[in-house]
Amino acid sequence: MVARPPRYFINASCTIALCGMRMVCYFRSEILTSMKKLLSVAEVLLIVLLAFFPLFGTFPYRINIFLSYEGAYRLSLGQVPYKDFGIPLGYMYWVVPGIFFKIFGPYMMSLVKAQVFLNIIAGLSFRSVLKSLQVKDGVRFLSVLLFVISYSFFNYWPWYNHTVIVYELVALSFVMKFIFGEGKKWRNVWLLLSGMFVFFSFFTKQDAGGMAFLICLALVLYNSINEKNWKQPLLFVAGFFVTGLLMIAPLLKYKIGYWFNHGQPPHISRISFGDIAEDFFNNSPWIRFYIFIIVLLLLVRIKSFIEYWNNKPEMIFTLLTLGILAEAAVFQTTSYIPADNNIFFHSFAFAFILALLTDYVPINFGSFKTMAFACIGMLLWWSNVYWKYMAKYFVKPEVPIVNTDGIVNKKTYLIQKPDTTDVPMDKWRTSNLKSFHKMLLPGPTIDGIDRLMSMDLVKNNQHLKVLNMTELTPLAYEMKFELEANSDYPLWFHKGVGMFQQQTNMFCDRIKNNYYDLVMFEYIPYLNNFYPFQVRDSLLQYYERVDVFTAPRKPSLQAWVEVYVKKK
Repeated sequence: MVARPPRYFINASCTIALCGMRMVCYFRSEILTSMKKLLSVAEVLLIVLLAFFPLFGTFPYRINIFLSYEGAYRLSLGQVPYKDFGIPLGYMYWVVPGIFFKIFGPYMMSLVKAQVFLNIIAGLSFRSVLKSLQVKDGVRFLSVLLFVISYSFFNYWPWYNHTVIVYELVALSFVMKFIFGEGKKWRNVWLLLSGMFVFFSFFTKQDAGGMAFLICLALVLYNSINEKNWKQPLLFVAGFFVTGLLMIAPLLKYKIGYWFNHGQPPHISRISFGDIAEDFFNNSPWIRFYIFIIVLLLLVRIKSFIEYWNNKPEMIFTLLTLGILAEAAVFQTTSYIPADNNIFFHSFAFAFILALLTDYVPINFGSFKTMAFACIGMLLWWSNVYWKYMAKYFVKPEVPIVNTDGIVNKKTYLIQKPDTTDVPMDKWRTSNLKSFHKMLLPGPTIDGIDRLMSMDLVKNNQHLKVLNMTELTPLAYEMKFELEANSDYPLWFHKGVGMFQQQTNMFCDRIKNNYYDLVMFEYIPYLNNFYPFQVRDSLLQYYERVDVFTAPRKPSLQAWVEVYVKKK
């Protein structure tokens, strides 16, 4: 007969085992808590550090960046939109760059600093949306990583097709705080702020801003039905329209009705449903792929539609993601510069799909090993974003092939000749002018600017009347000439987009009457009246062309800056 251990020994063993289990649970809980805190801090650091990355480099002068500079410079000087200059959209695009011009000076690098700020706001707003939706920590970190490397990282210049999304993201973060802030004292303030930032988005660019309004309104309508509170949509719409009234009412005495593009003459509609369908069905594989995967997962997830409808976090996440995908499908057609301006949809779709998958696939995102491999996979997926900065260290520069004997690569089916149609990038350099600091321009462009700045007319005349119809808008600061300020003067000179026949006639009449002392005109023959050809014809007839040099764009040898003065 086996002797039984004493009762005190059994009790002691059970106590020790229970304490051990409690300690394991405690340390496991502490590790998970530490992991959550670590990921949370890492998200913020990721957003901030990658946003600051552009401040340490030099930048090729970007096509169309003149528009960011011109508007910000005019606002920083105190000029009033629609009174001192005309624009076919709202002015919120230039507000942040204008503030940075006031703080740091009217330099091109001030635009980069403004974009650093906008990228941080965009990243934090996206993170806030995911936190409100209670997305799991690991999924949220990967989604933030995807957002910053796929969308924010390469946006180092302010551009309206990006700024409009930044304001939308802020509005979405506020509307999420409202929806999931039941019982909180100042809850309705978030809803009013959401309506305000949606108007900021609309007053940056009408297409994405309008879709931002519809997405937020759909989310608020669902929430009002869920909570049986019909006042919520009215409050959101009030926030939108009151903000609009406060911003537009002071401008009604000027020419905002002529300039602001809402489809009236002389504007033309820029929405083509045929083009939207063409781009969606022919050129949007990722959007269609995400929709397919989401529908597939929802078919598995939704057992009862009523049950799913009443699940607020999941229903809101579904509406938001599908709304963002719909917006991206339209935005890529109505705002097609740059070509990848709509890729913010990846981050929303990825977060939603991974959130659905984790309900069925046992992925431990609390594991360091899992997160490490997931991050490596993410960086591999989006290697095209950063590879161009690393390629020069791993890939030898291409040498023109003049003889294919003994050479085997993918380009040996042809004999390459040296490219004589452009200024090679190694011939681009920085200017000594302060406003162009850290900006790379073609060598011939800098030489032309130096000749221009050395002209006696420029050096000796303190009250020059100048028409700068080029992309070199910082010359207004460098030459210290006074910018024209009247309600008919366009902010940019693209005929049919930023100006119309009325403005073209105004410039032609002024040129005929020798109004300007100096005119700089950018001749781009392959673009449709980017700078109106009719104005150039008048210059050739009534003014003397004294210099021509390469324009600050690629291909740089197919566009020229022409310098004109009055005929003697």
